[in-house]
Amino acid sequence: MHCWIGVKVLSLVQGGALITYRKKYCNHVIMQLSHLKGSSSTDVKENRNMDNVPPKDGSVQNTGEGSQLSNGGGSSSRKRPLEEGSNGHSKFRPKKRKKTPGPVLPKNALMQLNEIKPGLQYKLLSQTGPVHAPIFVMAVEVNGQVFEGSGPTKKKAKLHAAEKALRSFVQFPNASEAHLAMGRTLSVNTDFTSDQADFPDTLFNGFETPVQTDNSFYLGSNGDGSYSSSIDYSLSSSTVAGSLIQSPLPPPSPYPSTSGKNPVMILNELRPGLKYEFISESGESHAKNFVMAVAVDGQTFEGSGRNKKLAKARAAQSALASLFNMQLDQTPSRQPIPSEGLQLHLPQVLADAVARLVVDKFSDLTDNFTSPHARRKVLAGIVMTTGTDVKDAQVISVSTGTKCINGEYMSDRGLALNDCHAEIISRRCLLKFLYTQLELFVSNKEDQQKSIFIKSERSGFKLQENVQFHLYISTSPCGDARIFSPHEAAQEDQGDRHPNRKARGQLRTKIESGEGTIPVRSTTTIQTWDGVLQGERLLTMSCSDKIARWNVLGIQGSLLSLFVEPIYFSSIILGSLYHGDHLSRAVYQRIAEIEDLPPLYTLNRPLLSGISNAEARQPGKAPNFSVNWTVGDTGLEVINATTGKDEMGRASRLCKHALYSRWMRIHAKLSSSLRAKILKPNLYHDTKQVATKYQTAKECLFKAFLKAGLGAWVEKPIEQDQFSLTV
Repeated sequence: MHCWIGVKVLSLVQGGALITYRKKYCNHVIMQLSHLKGSSSTDVKENRNMDNVPPKDGSVQNTGEGSQLSNGGGSSSRKRPLEEGSNGHSKFRPKKRKKTPGPVLPKNALMQLNEIKPGLQYKLLSQTGPVHAPIFVMAVEVNGQVFEGSGPTKKKAKLHAAEKALRSFVQFPNASEAHLAMGRTLSVNTDFTSDQADFPDTLFNGFETPVQTDNSFYLGSNGDGSYSSSIDYSLSSSTVAGSLIQSPLPPPSPYPSTSGKNPVMILNELRPGLKYEFISESGESHAKNFVMAVAVDGQTFEGSGRNKKLAKARAAQSALASLFNMQLDQTPSRQPIPSEGLQLHLPQVLADAVARLVVDKFSDLTDNFTSPHARRKVLAGIVMTTGTDVKDAQVISVSTGTKCINGEYMSDRGLALNDCHAEIISRRCLLKFLYTQLELFVSNKEDQQKSIFIKSERSGFKLQENVQFHLYISTSPCGDARIFSPHEAAQEDQGDRHPNRKARGQLRTKIESGEGTIPVRSTTTIQTWDGVLQGERLLTMSCSDKIARWNVLGIQGSLLSLFVEPIYFSSIILGSLYHGDHLSRAVYQRIAEIEDLPPLYTLNRPLLSGISNAEARQPGKAPNFSVNWTVGDTGLEVINATTGKDEMGRASRLCKHALYSRWMRIHAKLSSSLRAKILKPNLYHDTKQVATKYQTAKECLFKAFLKAGLGAWVEKPIEQDQFSLTV
């Protein structure tokens, strides 16, 4: 009888039979050894049945497998279940496993630096902060240069200093190794044997730009030149053997994260001991909005969210983006698309601030959303900035609405609003504001200083430098921008997968007295006054199409273009359903081939952005009214969207008739030299036609849509503009 203890297999020989047991049953078998004398082979077989193997008649054959010893170093892995052999006897099928080496533990910066420069001395420079949250500053001298690092412990401060020292002089043998050491991953399938140079240039050009991959990145750097201590800084022998080149690596940015750390944790590692302050709570009951703030390096950063935790995260994310250039959300379709013009603000900071200003103003106007006129589907507003500080921004207009006029209520005297969609009404509010500012300029010299306009060297007026207008819409504009993005962009969304489909970019019209849009007909549609009055459906171009039009002709319209140079939106910000590909295509990309625009007119490409805390979908049926407010107004004006007038049947303060009256008053106050260039105004339609450059730009726009195969612009019956003012 033989028994090996501590090995995987125990063999017992009795009566010429070899019986094999697994290690799992060793203890049980050892207990049975004392009773083996006088025990029959049947008893032994019954003991074997504990492994759920049915006993077989006859003795068990020795296959030679039972005596094998595992070389797996005491591994507890079990053999495969017994199988029937070709001769009817049971066999063991041992599971073959390859011995895999354990993971190589990464070396932190201290270890790496010590390998390259043994015997370095770290000195404690200072200790500050309270007893429960001290901040240590350690220094180390390498190659005659002193590097400092700070942290909540001396160990972390030393690590920080070592990281800075490493980063200052380590020259990696190849770019991919450097990317790895700096916390970036290259998930590009690169074929270096290919004749085509289809691998990214960033593999060879140092670290000018981070490589954008389809997969998320992880945050390997702390953004201020320090690295996570878990990063492997191992250098090849060729690097150490060679001379260490004193050429610092450019700072990597941005640093997206999939390390599981939220923005608050990351910021706390960089700047320990930060305090977050609760600023405000606002919003409707089903869509609360909290604002938190944090002060970092003398700057205050705010964040908003549906709860305080999310608001803190947004504030931290804002600080990381501003101070350390870290962009944590890398979903392509959710990224802001920067403008081509002057950029005075960080995109996400500006977007969140504009959205919050508009929502807060709407809250003020509706008694914290308790007014019956606070009910809405879409909220829009325009905010004006006059410099780099978003805190100086001013809300110019706020509006709601989702419907258009019914054809039978059209006015031939310019007294009804045709389109009561929120963003269209907000732009009409902006026109009213621009007339007020022009009236200030032409009245007296004291008021001129208050105006946003200055005299243009060409003739007429232009905006002061750094005055910018930002359009906020609580959801994507109807038409081409919204129809292909009915849901929020998900993490796995990689942009528009079918950009060349024929339906993309088509001009669309709104449905009379309802919601939704339909594509324009393939042939040019001419709407007639009598046709609409007899029941033909009145067609109004979608909001996506109108915004694209503003990006060519300007938001000032044809009448004001006689006085001022074209004015364009600097940014378009969506509160929900933001999808960068679809929005950019809808508002300017589809007409990128526009040609022959007159001087001063251009294809404007504003900043496009969503907000950090996307607005929840508004429940319930869309109300039939639209509200509007312009800075200077005492309160909201409520308009019945079906009739285009208020509930008493009175004309809106934003109707064509009202704005044309403002235009006439300014025209009368102009200098004789400027007034001589403009013919004596008569019919509203005729005055608009005097703006020849504007009309030329409009024809170029319509041709661009036709040339791109996107359809023909549908205009309202000409009769509605054939009115004059009785002065």
